[in-house]
Amino acid sequence: MRGIYKPTYRVKRVWGISAQALKDRGITTVLADLDNTLVAWNRPEGDKDFFVWHEKLLDAKINLIVVSNNSTKRVKRAVKALGVPFESWAFKPFPRGIKKTLRDFDLSKDEVIMIGDQIMTDVAASNLAGIRSVLVRPLTVTDSLPTRINRTFAKLITKNNKGKWEDDLVDPK
Repeated sequence: MRGIYKPTYRVKRVWGISAQALKDRGITTVLADLDNTLVAWNRPEGDKDFFVWHEKLLDAKINLIVVSNNSTKRVKRAVKALGVPFESWAFKPFPRGIKKTLRDFDLSKDEVIMIGDQIMTDVAASNLAGIRSVLVRPLTVTDSLPTRINRTFAKLITKNNKGKWEDDLVDPK
C-alpha cells in the first residue's frame, strides 16, 4: 500500500521546478494542485512567484492545468487571476480527475506530471493514474481541517521513508 504514496520527485517549492528539467523529461503539460501548491489556501489570488514561474513554463511551451478537489466556484475564482484551465471536483486520491484531464486535453501519461503538496491526495492520485508526481512542501504552515487530517496520516505512512528535498527535479537512483 505504501507504493501509491511514494512521489517520483520531492522538490522544496513548486517554483524550484525548472522548465528545462520538465522538458528534459518529455513533459509538455504540468497538472498541479491549487491550494498550498500554486497558491496559499487562504490567499487564492496567488503571488509574484507563481506568475514568474508560470511565465517560464509558457516560454518553454509547457502547459499548466490545475487539478483540484475544490468546488468549481472556488477553483474558477482562483484560476481567473492565474489564467489557466482547470479540473475541479477531482476526487483525489482517486485518479478520476487526472484521467478526465488526460482525456479532455488529449494527453498521454508520459507527457504529463502532477505537482502537489499532499501525499494522501496528489501523490496517491498520480500513482493510481500511472503518471509521475512531484511532492512539494506546502506554501503555508496552516491548513484546513481535512488537510490537517491528511497530513497526520501522511506522517504515519512516511515516518521511515522521508526522502530528500531537492531544489529541482532530480531523478531517483
